[in-house]
Amino acid sequence: MKQNILKSVAVIVAHPDDEVLWVGGTVLMNPLWQCFILCLCRKYDTDRAPKFYKVLKILNATGVIGNLDDEPEQKPLNSEQVDNAIMTLLTPKHFNLIITHNPKGEYTRHIRHEEIGKSVLRLWQQNKITADELWLFAYEDEHKSCYPKPMKDATYCETLNETIWLKKYKLITETYGFDKDSWEAKTTPKREAFIKFSCRVA
Repeated sequence: MKQNILKSVAVIVAHPDDEVLWVGGTVLMNPLWQCFILCLCRKYDTDRAPKFYKVLKILNATGVIGNLDDEPEQKPLNSEQVDNAIMTLLTPKHFNLIITHNPKGEYTRHIRHEEIGKSVLRLWQQNKITADELWLFAYEDEHKSCYPKPMKDATYCETLNETIWLKKYKLITETYGFDKDSWEAKTTPKREAFIKFSCRVA
Protein backbone atom coordinates (compact mmCIF):
# COMPACT_ATOMS: atom_id res chain seq x y z
CA MET A 1 0.00 0.00 0.00
CA LYS A 2 2.96 2.33 -0.44
CA GLN A 3 1.59 5.60 -1.75
CA ASN A 4 4.23 7.83 -3.35
CA ILE A 5 2.27 11.03 -2.82
CA LEU A 6 2.45 13.77 -0.22
CA LYS A 7 -0.37 13.18 2.23
CA SER A 8 -1.30 14.74 5.56
CA VAL A 9 -2.10 12.00 8.05
CA ALA A 10 -3.17 12.02 11.71
CA VAL A 11 -2.74 8.86 13.78
CA ILE A 12 -4.73 9.03 17.04
CA VAL A 13 -3.98 6.40 19.67
CA ALA A 14 -4.27 5.74 23.38
CA HIS A 15 -0.75 4.74 24.44
CA PRO A 16 2.88 5.09 23.43
CA ASP A 17 3.44 1.88 21.41
CA ASP A 18 -0.06 1.71 19.85
CA GLU A 19 1.23 3.80 16.93
CA VAL A 20 3.84 1.10 16.26
CA LEU A 21 1.80 -2.03 16.99
CA TRP A 22 -1.24 -1.29 14.85
CA VAL A 23 -0.02 1.02 12.06
CA GLY A 24 3.77 1.34 12.33
CA GLY A 25 4.51 -0.67 9.20
CA THR A 26 2.11 1.40 7.13
CA VAL A 27 3.75 4.62 8.30
CA LEU A 28 7.21 3.22 7.53
CA MET A 29 6.08 2.23 4.03
CA ASN A 30 4.89 5.75 3.30
CA PRO A 31 7.84 8.08 3.98
CA LEU A 32 6.23 10.93 2.05
CA TRP A 33 3.34 11.14 4.48
CA GLN A 34 3.29 14.23 6.70
CA CYS A 35 2.33 12.28 9.79
CA PHE A 36 1.13 13.75 13.09
CA ILE A 37 0.73 11.18 15.88
CA LEU A 38 -1.50 12.04 18.82
CA CYS A 39 -1.15 9.78 21.86
CA LEU A 40 -3.76 10.55 24.50
CA CYS A 41 -2.29 8.87 27.61
CA ARG A 42 1.01 8.73 29.55
CA LYS A 43 2.23 12.34 29.17
CA TYR A 44 4.04 12.10 32.51
CA ASP A 45 5.23 8.51 32.15
CA THR A 46 8.99 8.94 32.62
CA ASP A 47 9.68 5.71 30.74
CA ARG A 48 7.24 5.57 27.85
CA ALA A 49 6.85 9.26 26.99
CA PRO A 50 10.53 9.89 26.11
CA LYS A 51 10.57 6.70 24.07
CA PHE A 52 7.48 7.87 22.16
CA TYR A 53 9.36 10.96 21.00
CA LYS A 54 12.30 8.81 19.91
CA VAL A 55 9.88 6.70 17.87
CA LEU A 56 8.48 9.84 16.23
CA LYS A 57 11.95 10.72 14.93
CA ILE A 58 12.44 7.23 13.52
CA LEU A 59 9.03 7.39 11.84
CA ASN A 60 9.80 10.90 10.55
CA ALA A 61 6.62 12.11 12.24
CA THR A 62 5.60 14.87 14.60
CA GLY A 63 3.29 14.41 17.55
CA VAL A 64 2.26 15.04 21.12
CA ILE A 65 1.12 13.13 24.23
CA GLY A 66 -1.92 13.92 26.36
CA ASN A 67 -2.73 12.93 29.92
CA LEU A 68 -6.04 11.08 29.93
CA ASP A 69 -6.39 8.83 32.97
CA ASP A 70 -4.81 5.45 32.33
CA GLU A 71 -4.88 3.76 35.72
CA PRO A 72 -5.04 -0.06 35.77
CA GLU A 73 -8.66 0.02 36.94
CA GLN A 74 -9.70 1.36 33.53
CA LYS A 75 -12.52 3.47 34.89
CA PRO A 76 -14.70 4.69 32.00
CA LEU A 77 -14.18 8.31 30.98
CA ASN A 78 -16.87 10.79 30.10
CA SER A 79 -17.15 10.97 26.31
CA GLU A 80 -16.96 14.76 26.44
CA GLN A 81 -13.62 14.50 28.24
CA VAL A 82 -12.18 12.31 25.52
CA ASP A 83 -13.59 14.55 22.77
CA ASN A 84 -12.11 17.64 24.39
CA ALA A 85 -8.68 16.04 24.76
CA ILE A 86 -8.62 15.20 21.06
CA MET A 87 -9.88 18.60 19.97
CA THR A 88 -7.36 20.38 22.20
CA LEU A 89 -4.30 18.39 21.14
CA LEU A 90 -4.97 17.63 17.48
CA THR A 91 -3.43 20.01 14.98
CA PRO A 92 -6.36 22.18 13.79
CA LYS A 93 -6.30 21.37 10.08
CA HIS A 94 -7.95 19.23 7.46
CA PHE A 95 -6.20 15.90 6.97
CA ASN A 96 -6.20 13.65 3.95
CA LEU A 97 -6.40 10.69 6.31
CA ILE A 98 -7.07 9.97 9.99
CA ILE A 99 -6.19 6.54 11.44
CA THR A 100 -7.33 5.42 14.88
CA HIS A 101 -8.57 2.64 17.16
CA ASN A 102 -11.56 0.53 16.36
CA PRO A 103 -14.51 1.35 18.67
CA LYS A 104 -14.46 -2.39 19.49
CA GLY A 105 -10.77 -2.24 20.34
CA GLU A 106 -8.02 -4.51 19.08
CA TYR A 107 -8.07 -7.11 21.83
CA THR A 108 -10.01 -8.15 24.94
CA ARG A 109 -10.02 -5.52 26.25
CA HIS A 110 -8.78 -2.00 26.82
CA ILE A 111 -11.46 0.60 27.46
CA ARG A 112 -9.26 3.54 26.41
CA HIS A 113 -8.82 2.08 22.94
CA GLU A 114 -12.57 1.68 22.57
CA GLU A 115 -13.36 5.14 23.96
CA ILE A 116 -10.87 6.87 21.69
CA GLY A 117 -12.09 4.99 18.61
CA LYS A 118 -15.68 5.97 19.39
CA SER A 119 -14.70 9.57 20.02
CA VAL A 120 -12.73 9.99 16.80
CA LEU A 121 -15.52 8.40 14.77
CA ARG A 122 -18.09 10.66 16.44
CA LEU A 123 -16.05 13.83 15.91
CA TRP A 124 -15.50 12.91 12.27
CA GLN A 125 -19.20 12.25 11.74
CA GLN A 126 -19.97 15.64 13.28
CA ASN A 127 -17.38 17.34 11.07
CA LYS A 128 -15.53 18.62 14.15
CA ILE A 129 -12.37 16.98 12.83
CA THR A 130 -12.11 16.64 9.08
CA ALA A 131 -10.40 14.20 6.75
CA ASP A 132 -11.04 12.75 3.32
CA GLU A 133 -10.69 9.26 4.76
CA LEU A 134 -10.98 7.59 8.16
CA TRP A 135 -9.31 4.23 8.84
CA LEU A 136 -10.02 2.16 11.92
CA PHE A 137 -7.62 -0.54 13.12
CA ALA A 138 -9.14 -3.93 12.33
CA TYR A 139 -7.82 -6.58 14.73
CA GLU A 140 -9.36 -9.16 17.03
CA ASP A 141 -8.13 -11.76 19.51
CA GLU A 142 -11.21 -14.03 19.58
CA HIS A 143 -11.78 -13.39 23.29
CA LYS A 144 -8.10 -13.85 24.22
CA SER A 145 -7.78 -17.14 22.38
CA CYS A 146 -4.99 -15.77 20.16
CA TYR A 147 -2.77 -12.74 19.67
CA PRO A 148 -4.51 -9.92 17.79
CA LYS A 149 -4.95 -10.75 14.12
CA PRO A 150 -6.72 -9.03 11.20
CA MET A 151 -10.50 -9.09 11.41
CA LYS A 152 -12.24 -11.12 8.73
CA ASP A 153 -14.26 -8.08 7.64
CA ALA A 154 -11.25 -5.74 7.38
CA THR A 155 -11.46 -3.49 4.34
CA TYR A 156 -7.74 -3.60 3.75
CA CYS A 157 -4.98 -5.91 4.97
CA GLU A 158 -1.35 -5.89 3.98
CA THR A 159 1.43 -8.29 4.91
CA LEU A 160 4.56 -6.32 5.78
CA ASN A 161 7.75 -7.30 4.01
CA GLU A 162 10.54 -8.61 6.21
CA THR A 163 12.53 -5.36 6.17
CA ILE A 164 9.58 -3.22 7.27
CA TRP A 165 8.43 -5.71 9.88
CA LEU A 166 11.91 -5.94 11.42
CA LYS A 167 12.05 -2.14 11.69
CA LYS A 168 8.66 -2.22 13.38
CA TYR A 169 9.70 -5.06 15.70
CA LYS A 170 12.87 -3.19 16.69
CA LEU A 171 10.79 -0.14 17.60
CA ILE A 172 8.89 -2.35 20.05
CA THR A 173 11.81 -4.35 21.43
CA GLU A 174 14.68 -1.87 21.20
CA THR A 175 13.25 1.65 21.25
CA TYR A 176 10.35 0.91 23.60
CA GLY A 177 12.40 -1.81 25.28
CA PHE A 178 9.79 -4.56 25.55
CA ASP A 179 11.28 -7.98 26.23
CA LYS A 180 11.13 -10.42 23.32
CA ASP A 181 8.91 -12.68 25.43
CA SER A 182 6.47 -9.84 26.23
CA TRP A 183 2.90 -9.68 24.98
CA GLU A 184 3.82 -6.58 22.94
CA ALA A 185 6.72 -8.28 21.15
CA LYS A 186 4.76 -11.47 20.48
CA THR A 187 1.78 -9.46 19.29
CA THR A 188 3.61 -7.13 16.86
CA PRO A 189 1.50 -7.83 13.75
CA LYS A 190 3.12 -8.80 10.48
CA ARG A 191 -0.20 -8.02 8.82
CA GLU A 192 -1.75 -4.59 9.31
CA ALA A 193 -5.49 -4.31 8.82
CA PHE A 194 -7.99 -1.47 8.60
CA ILE A 195 -11.64 -0.70 8.04
CA LYS A 196 -11.69 2.26 5.66
CA PHE A 197 -14.30 4.97 5.25
CA SER A 198 -14.04 7.56 2.48
CA CYS A 199 -17.02 9.65 3.56
CA ARG A 200 -18.72 10.32 6.91
CA VAL A 201 -20.88 7.40 7.92
CA ALA A 202 -24.47 7.83 9.06
